Amino acid sequence: MRTQVAIIGAGPAGLMLSHLLYLQGIESVVLERRSRDAICATIRAGVLEQGTVDLMSDAGLGDRMRREGFRHEGTVLRVGGVDRRIDFVELTGGRAVMVYAQHEVIKDLVDARLATGGDLRFEVADVTLHDLASSRPAVRYRSCGAHSGTDSRSGSGGSSSDSRSGNGDHGSERQTVQADFIVGCDGSHGVSRAAIAPQALQTFEHRYPYGWLGMLCKAPPSSSELIYALGDDGFALVSTRSLQVQRMYLQCDPRDQPEDWSDDRIWSTLRARLATRDGWQPNEGAIFEKTVVGMRSSVTEPMRHGRLFLAGDAAHVVPPTGAKGLNLAMSDVRLLSRALGRFYRQHREDLLDAYSATALGRVWRAQRFSWWMTSLLHRAPGADAFERKLQDAELDYLTRSRAASTALAENYVGLPAGPLWD
Repeated sequence: MRTQVAIIGAGPAGLMLSHLLYLQGIESVVLERRSRDAICATIRAGVLEQGTVDLMSDAGLGDRMRREGFRHEGTVLRVGGVDRRIDFVELTGGRAVMVYAQHEVIKDLVDARLATGGDLRFEVADVTLHDLASSRPAVRYRSCGAHSGTDSRSGSGGSSSDSRSGNGDHGSERQTVQADFIVGCDGSHGVSRAAIAPQALQTFEHRYPYGWLGMLCKAPPSSSELIYALGDDGFALVSTRSLQVQRMYLQCDPRDQPEDWSDDRIWSTLRARLATRDGWQPNEGAIFEKTVVGMRSSVTEPMRHGRLFLAGDAAHVVPPTGAKGLNLAMSDVRLLSRALGRFYRQHREDLLDAYSATALGRVWRAQRFSWWMTSLLHRAPGADAFERKLQDAELDYLTRSRAASTALAENYVGLPAGPLWD
């Protein structure tokens, strides 16, 4: 079959790109190795920058987010048992963030694409990319499940009847999608980046000597805003997923396993790291999920190879401290959708040619902020007393200086994005 844009990966980046292309009358096919239920059930963090909130709204996807999300106009830094609030709205001229979990974003995007006849192909396997340097690249895959729909609009690259011809349950039959462009939104371990010869890429990576233990518990929110806390023995974060579920994190050894942390150990560590001088305590409840994640920063350049473009985690990974991963992915596809729109409307490739350099400018600014915030709020193994005193002094300056607080607020809520459409 033929399409205009083949998208690998049905995460937030791939689904949002498909939706933005649909709004411009551009045909796409999305290929995803997991099932629809699986991508909608994976609970992950979701702090949306102002630009991502605006993008969701501009794309007609903001109703449920505004109803069920939590608008945060600031955040709390807790150091030495003392809270210092960073007021985003005051320091940035009205900008804020929205706490709205990533799997909820995915649900909204899947629903929107299927409501408009989007061609989403779940449970595919053996995906391979071909002829990336040509004007007719292709994706081959094995279909293990039924397709979930077709794009109701056709573009210059094919017809709606061509798209429909690929539907149905093909078992393990090998399928081929020919496209004008391929966009890899399939993460750091996906097939898209691996399809590029290693010598054509350069990867910059930093691994941190600590990890996060993340847990979900059944309890009402402990705070109306996120709490970033630094105790004598490490970092803790209090967040919210819903009115009934909290998400909390603890700095840990990246080699730890979830079973190393009993519920009693988790709560006692959280109480110690979150302790305040006035006796504040988190709301506690039954813990129903525990995960341990290592922390790294990684950037792969360039984000384009021939007719293949990389977006989101396929090109860059950030530690979760600064809440940039999902937002960078959305920024990437915002740029790509505009560039592809200009290509199909005006037959111009200037924005496509500039995509990698433009995206990487924002990526490296976000990497710098994420590295800084991570280093600031974690106790490094082996750090001596002098290094700890410097860390404490920097946190003290950050919370007392309006200029320093403004820099944090501006980066946290996200730097302004460019126009969505020409």
